Amino acid sequence: MSALRWGRGAAGLGRVLQSCGRRGLPTEEGTLGVGLGPRRSSSASPHEKDLRKDWGHVELLEVLEARVRQLQAESVSEVTVNKVDVARLPERGGGGGNFQPPRKAQMGAKGAAPQHFGRWAAKLDKEKQTMQKRKQRLEVKLQVRAQRLAQKLPKPLQMEPRLVSGQLADSLRCGAQGTPLEEQLAQALQEAPRKLSLKEEQALADREVEAQLTGQQQTLLAFFECCLLTDHLHLAHHVLVAHHGNPRKQQLLTLAMYNTIMLGWARQGSFKELVYVFIMVKDAGFTPDLLSYAAALQCMGRLDQDARTIQRCLKQMARDRLQLQDLFTVVPLSEEERAALLRAIVKARPTFRPRLRPPPQVNTSTLLREVYAKDGPVSYPKLHLPLKTLQGFFQQQLHMELTASVCVESVEKAVLTKETMHARKTLTNLRVQWEAALHRALQETKASLARQAHEGRPTLYPFLCLLSEHEFVRLLTQTLQALPAQGKSFISVAQELGRRTFSRHMVQKQQLNNQVQALERRYTQYLRLLASDTQVAEPHLPRQYWEALGLPEAPQEKPWPVPVLLQLGRQLAELLVQAVQMPRSPAAPPGSCGLIPVLYHVYSFRSFRQIGILKPHPAFVQLLATAAEPMLTFETVDVPMLCPPRPWTSPHSGAFLLSPTKLMRAVEGTTQHQQLLERCPPAELHGALDTLTQLGNCAWRVNGHVLDLVLELFRDKGCSRLGVPPPPSEAPQPPEGRLPRDTPPARKAELRREMARCLKVAREMHSLRMDALYRLSLAQHLRHRIFWLPHNMDFRGRTYPCPPHFNHLGSDLARALLEFAEGRPLGPHGLDWLKIHLVNLTGLKKHASLRARLAFANEVMEDILDSADQPMAGRKWWMEADEPWQALACCVEIARAVRTPDPATYVSHLPVHQDGSCNGLQHYAALGRDSVGAASVNLMPSDLPQDVYSGVAAQVEAFRRQDAEQGLRVAQALEGFVSRKVVKQTVMTVVYGVTRYGGRLQIERRLRELSDFPQVGGPVASGNLISPPTTGSARGSAPLARLISHTGSAVEWVTPLGIPVIQPYHQEAKFTIRGGIQSITCSKAKDSSQKPNIKKQKNGFPPNFIHSLDSSHMMLTALHCYRKGLTFVSVHDCFWTHAADIAIMNQVCREQFVRLHSQPILQDLSAFLVKRFCSRAGRLRRGAGLPARPCSRPPPSAPSAGNFDLEQVKRSTYFFS
Repeated sequence: MSALRWGRGAAGLGRVLQSCGRRGLPTEEGTLGVGLGPRRSSSASPHEKDLRKDWGHVELLEVLEARVRQLQAESVSEVTVNKVDVARLPERGGGGGNFQPPRKAQMGAKGAAPQHFGRWAAKLDKEKQTMQKRKQRLEVKLQVRAQRLAQKLPKPLQMEPRLVSGQLADSLRCGAQGTPLEEQLAQALQEAPRKLSLKEEQALADREVEAQLTGQQQTLLAFFECCLLTDHLHLAHHVLVAHHGNPRKQQLLTLAMYNTIMLGWARQGSFKELVYVFIMVKDAGFTPDLLSYAAALQCMGRLDQDARTIQRCLKQMARDRLQLQDLFTVVPLSEEERAALLRAIVKARPTFRPRLRPPPQVNTSTLLREVYAKDGPVSYPKLHLPLKTLQGFFQQQLHMELTASVCVESVEKAVLTKETMHARKTLTNLRVQWEAALHRALQETKASLARQAHEGRPTLYPFLCLLSEHEFVRLLTQTLQALPAQGKSFISVAQELGRRTFSRHMVQKQQLNNQVQALERRYTQYLRLLASDTQVAEPHLPRQYWEALGLPEAPQEKPWPVPVLLQLGRQLAELLVQAVQMPRSPAAPPGSCGLIPVLYHVYSFRSFRQIGILKPHPAFVQLLATAAEPMLTFETVDVPMLCPPRPWTSPHSGAFLLSPTKLMRAVEGTTQHQQLLERCPPAELHGALDTLTQLGNCAWRVNGHVLDLVLELFRDKGCSRLGVPPPPSEAPQPPEGRLPRDTPPARKAELRREMARCLKVAREMHSLRMDALYRLSLAQHLRHRIFWLPHNMDFRGRTYPCPPHFNHLGSDLARALLEFAEGRPLGPHGLDWLKIHLVNLTGLKKHASLRARLAFANEVMEDILDSADQPMAGRKWWMEADEPWQALACCVEIARAVRTPDPATYVSHLPVHQDGSCNGLQHYAALGRDSVGAASVNLMPSDLPQDVYSGVAAQVEAFRRQDAEQGLRVAQALEGFVSRKVVKQTVMTVVYGVTRYGGRLQIERRLRELSDFPQVGGPVASGNLISPPTTGSARGSAPLARLISHTGSAVEWVTPLGIPVIQPYHQEAKFTIRGGIQSITCSKAKDSSQKPNIKKQKNGFPPNFIHSLDSSHMMLTALHCYRKGLTFVSVHDCFWTHAADIAIMNQVCREQFVRLHSQPILQDLSAFLVKRFCSRAGRLRRGAGLPARPCSRPPPSAPSAGNFDLEQVKRSTYFFS
C-alpha cells in the first residue's frame, strides 16, 4: 500500500476516534485499536458512507499492521493481534451520531475477536506461502533467462546490402553463388549510376554540399568516422546497410559517408566488404570520386590484385574524367596508404610515377617582397637560451599536453582549521565514491548505446570509446570541481564537455599513431634555429625552416559538428547528474543519513528565455568553501606554453605541440572561415602565418616585484581603484529581517530593488575576483619560469594570444605583470624612452611634446624614486596615473637604471609602448588622401601632438554657437558643456561602425556624468550634437555592403596581405536536439549556410575593413622588425619593444604604413567585388546551396582622392608615440 493511502487511512481513523463518546484506552506499541458497535440495516447517508470508508480503512490498517509484524518476524508463521479495549461507538440516536460499524466489527465487539484475528493470521500465512512459491518460480525463470542471455550469441551484423537496382542486385546474388568479387566490382564500375528523377537529382546535389548537411546528416557522418577511429568498422557498415535499405533513411546518406566506410575496409584489406559499399554507391545514384577510387585501388594494392582488375578501375576513372595524379596531390592519405595505392597503380601501369613534391611556394605580394628576399641583410633574432635548456622546456610542455590538464596552486590561502581538514578528508572520500559510481554509470551507458547501434541506429557509442573510462571520469570530476556556486547553463556545460573530449581525443590519437615521436625528432632539429649556442647554414624564418625539416603534416581530423558536440556533452552531463551523490549531512557518519544528488537541473529565465541550469547543491558548495582546496585545474590550452610554439605552417598546423588550435578563431561550429583558408593558395597566407609565429616566439617572464604587491592587496581586502577585486565578504549585504505586514507597497518594491542590486553587485564582484584569482595564480605558478604565448587571429586578421587568463591583452594589472624574458641594454637613448613611456602612462602630458614630457619626468624624479622604493608607504605618486600598475613597473625600472653606474649598460626587460593616434581615422585619412583629416590624426609633421578629439569638440562648439544665435534652445542649453571628454568616445567609435543612435547614447551618458548639467535635457541635447560620419570612404562602404547582401551572399574581401575575409553575420536559424533531461535549442547565425543578415553586413563592413587594414599594418611592422632582429609584440594598434629599439621600430612602423597605403587598396577592393559578386564565375563559386542572384548594379567606384602626400608620415613624430 502506498504511503499516500496509508496516510488517508490514518486520517480516517483519527476522524472516527474523534467522533466517539469517550476516549479510548491507549494502544500498545505495534497494535491498532478499533471501536465496535451494533450494525444498522437501514441505508446510509453520504456522511455515513464516508464513515464506512473510514472503517474500511481501519480494516486495511489491521492488515497492514499484521503484514508489518509478519515482515519483522519472517520466521514466525502466525501473526498474533492483541486485543485492545477501545471506546464503543454511540448507539443509534445517541451521542450525536447514528452510525453502526460493519458486521465484522460487531462480531469483534461480542467477543469474537480471537476468531476474527485468527482468520486474518491464517490468510496472511497462506498469502505468505503463496508469495514464497511465486518468488521461487520467478527466481527459476530469471536464472533460466540469464543463462539464455549468457549463451545467446549477438545478432550478426548485416553486411550484404539491399539494392534498388535490379542489375546490381542480380550481380550481388551471383556473387553469393560463387561469382568472383573482381567480376562484381567490374560490373559495378561499368554500371551507370541509377537514373534519378528530377526531384531526386536536386536532392542528391544538395546532399553533396557538405555545408548544407543537416544536423542529422552531420551526426551520421561523424558516427561513421568515429567508428573507424575506434575499430568498430563492422558496426559502421551495419548502420550504413540499414540506412541504404530504408528508402527514407537513404536520403540522409552522402557520398562522403560511403567513402568513409570504403576507406576503412581498404585499410583492412577487406575486398568483399569494399565491393559491397562500391555497389551501394552506384545503387544510390552517386558517381564515385577520387576518394572512392583511392580506397578501391589502395585495397587492391594491399591484396596484390591482378593487373586486369586494377586496369578496369583506372579506365573507369578516366571515363569519369578523374586525373590519376590527383590521387597523390588532392586526396589526404597517409604515407602508408599512398604506398599501397602506388603498388596497385604500378602493377597496371609500370611506367607511372607520382609527381614529386613541388618546391615550396613563395609569396609574391609586393608588400612582402622584402620580407622574403634572399639578397638583403638579415639578422633574425635568436633566443637567449641554449639548446639543452630549450629541449628540457620542450619535454615539460609535451608532458603537460599529454596529461591534458595543469594543476596550479591557488594564491588565495586558507587558514587550516580542524573543520577545513575534515572537509578536505570528506571530499577525498566522496571523490573515490564518485569515481566508482561514474565508472559503473559509464559502462551501463556504453552497453545500452551499443545495443541500440546493433539495431542499426547511429548512437554515441563509438564516441564514448574514444577515451578510456578513467579519462572520461577524470574529465567529469574536473567539470564538477569547476562548476560555480550559482550554476552554469546546461548547454554551456554540454558544449564544454564535448569540446574537451575532442581535444583529448586528438592528443591521444597522435600518441597512438606514433606522431609524438616524429614531432619530438622534428622539434629538436627546429630548436637549432632558435637556440643561442647553435648555428644553421643560412638564415630562415621559423616556418621555412620547419617546412624544410620534413613533409607537411597531414590535415588533422575535422572538428565534430555542433550537434555531435552537444549530444556527447549532454550525455556526459547527464551521467554526472545521475551518478554523483553525497550524504545529506557531510559531517554525519557514513551510512547514517540519506543520499542527495550533488547536481540538480533547474530552469531559469534570462532575457525572457527559459534556459536549463546545472546547479550544485548548497551542501556541496558549503563543503567546497569549508575545504578551501589549494589547487586550481586548467586545461592545457588555457595556460601559456613552456617552450616556443610550433610554427604556423597551414590553417590546421601550429601553436601548441599536440592540442588542436584554430588559425582563425570563430564561434563553435562555424566552418566558413576554415573553408576560405583551405581554398586559399598556401603562399598567400605566408605573411599571416609568419607574423603569428613571430609573435608567439617572444619569450616572457613574470614581474615578481609587481606580483608581490598585487598579492598583498589581493589577500587583504583588495582595492577597486587599483583594479584588485575585493573578496566576497566586502560585497554589499541585502537588508535582513522580515518586513511588518503593514509595510507600504512602495517600500517593499524599494527593498526588492535593493536586494536585486546587492545580488547583481555580489555576482559581478565574484566574477572579477575569480578572474583575478586565475591570473594571479598562473603568474605565481610561472614566477620563476620563462614562457611563451601562442597566437592566432580573428576573421579580420587581428591577432590574439591563445591562453585566455594570463596574457598581455588584459587590463593594466595584467600588462604590468609581464615583461620580456630577454633584456636589452638601454643604450644612449633607452633611459629617455623609459621616462617618456612613464609620462604617457600617467596621462598627464597628452598635449605636450616629447621634449616636454622628458623634462616633466626629470622634474618628478623624486616621486618616481619614492614610488619605486616605497610603493605602499610613500607618497604613492604612481597611484594617480591612468595606468597605475604599469606606471609602478616603469618607476622601478627607471630607479634601477639611474642607480646603475652607467645607465646605458643597464639591461632592461620592460616593454615600451608606441600607440597609434586614433588609428582608425588615420587609415580613413590615408585612404582618401584627406589633408585636413591627416593633420588632425598626426599623419603630418607637427611640433605638438594634434588631438582630433579637441578639434572635433571645437568644430561642434562652433556649430552650437551658430544654432544658439539663431535661437535654438537646445544649443543655448549646451553652452559650456561641449568638451573633449563629451565627444571623445563617439569620435573614436565612429570609424568602427557606431550608428547615429549609438552615438547619441554615448554623448548622453557623458553629459549625465557632468554634475551641473540639467539631467532632463540629456536625450534632446545629445541628439543635437550627433551627426553621421562625413568620411567619403565611410559613406560609400555601407551601401556597398547592403548591395552585396541583397545578392544572398555575405560580404567578402581579401586584405592587402592576402588573408581572405568573410563577415560572419547571418540570419538566425534554430535547431533542437531532443531527448535526455533537457532538449537543447541552439541558434545558428554565424555560418554561410544561412542567409546573410543585411543590416549587420551593412553596419559591420566599414569597421571590419578598417580593422583588416590596421592588422595588415601591424603584420608588416612585425615581419620587418623581426628581419632587423627586434623583439616585437602588439596589442592591435599599440606596438611594444625594448626601450633601446624604439627608434628602429618607429621608423619601420611609418615606412610600412606608407607602403601599405601606396597600394591601390580601394581600387583592388572594387575589382575583387566585381569579380566575386557580379561575374557568373563568382556566383557559381559561392553556390553553397543558397540562391545566388546577380548584382542589381555594379559596386560604386572608389571615391576621388585628396592631395595629401603620404611621404609626410615618415617625418611625423606623433603618428605613433
